[in-house]
Amino acid sequence: MSAAPPPPTPKHIVRSHGAQVNVVCFSDDNERILSGDATGVVVVTSTRSLRALANWKAHTDGILGLQEFEEQIITHGRDNKLHVWRRIFEPSRSLGGSAALPGLQTPQLCYSLDVNALNFCRLALLPLPPEARADDRHALIAVPNLVESSYADIWTLPGKQRLHAAIGKEGQTSSASDGRDVRNAIGIIMSMHLMSAPHPHAAGRSRLRLLCAYENGSVTMREYTREDKEVSIEGMGWDVLWTVKHHVESVMAMAVSKDSSFALTVSADHLIGRYNLADAERPETREAACTVYRTKHPGNACVAMRDDGRVCAVGGWDGRVRLYSTKSFKPLGTLSYHKKNCQSVAFARSQLQSLPREAAGGGDEEEDEMSEDEKEERARWLVSGGQDNRVAIWSLIEFGKT
Repeated sequence: MSAAPPPPTPKHIVRSHGAQVNVVCFSDDNERILSGDATGVVVVTSTRSLRALANWKAHTDGILGLQEFEEQIITHGRDNKLHVWRRIFEPSRSLGGSAALPGLQTPQLCYSLDVNALNFCRLALLPLPPEARADDRHALIAVPNLVESSYADIWTLPGKQRLHAAIGKEGQTSSASDGRDVRNAIGIIMSMHLMSAPHPHAAGRSRLRLLCAYENGSVTMREYTREDKEVSIEGMGWDVLWTVKHHVESVMAMAVSKDSSFALTVSADHLIGRYNLADAERPETREAACTVYRTKHPGNACVAMRDDGRVCAVGGWDGRVRLYSTKSFKPLGTLSYHKKNCQSVAFARSQLQSLPREAAGGGDEEEDEMSEDEKEERARWLVSGGQDNRVAIWSLIEFGKT
């Protein structure tokens, strides 16, 4: 009888942080890993050399959200600020400032936005297609409302215009029939995802949708339906398409598949919620479309999905990362390294094969030393950030059909 294979170990450990790592992500070309910690420090690590390209104090409080967009980095902090930085990663002397390590450059701050960071809800970014862009509008970004954390606002980038204010307010009375405050009943927004959906009646047009997960364990999809006004206030024009409550505890994190077909939520409880976004719109199929899976592991802090939507990773308060099939929720393996809470997980981009080398971040020929096999292996990476101040890089197997 053959012995069981040894448990997987990380490919590499990033030890650049001196505080709890709150968020990790990959750049779209898989060339960089971005991580942000509880003191506001952001580290950018090369996936080729596994060395830091940049290390700077982006915020005066912890990092909530972190994302690359085109040639910029968006950081969202607990200091009620959202900063947009110009990406500068050529190895050279530091541009100065005590926040930068010797030999590393600090990205240049382009502009900032005042936000409400009372809750731990991170930004939701929607890049616009080329035909919908203007000089002051390359993307839309959703964040909690400036005043009330159970509502959401949508802003333009780089124009910083608030298009929609207090989404979620319309349709809510200040109190229920028994006198309870409705806002207190659902609690604050814990996670959001901003997307567009085809217009139901006009070919070639789309409508904005916002998926929100709340403190009371519920998930709600809204759509902006007004045709006469692009700007809204007090949540007017945002219709609720559906609301489902699966969790008995607050939703801690939500992930939406790359094709926006379904979403997953995790919580302090032992449940994983799965929501088929199209079928959830129809009352007759909603119950089957929004299901819950019972795991053996309560206390989950984060969730991420692979680009093809077949595999998800759930980070737990026990420090472990558990992999599941998103179809059957069959366990696919457990990654054990972090000694304390796993705060964030992210899969590498897996659909880069069709991109030209320039679009995939390829540099000069002499610098492009990775073989195709190495790039394919890198596309199977997963990163996890923990309360132990570490970022673990894992190389996963293909898993085949799940």
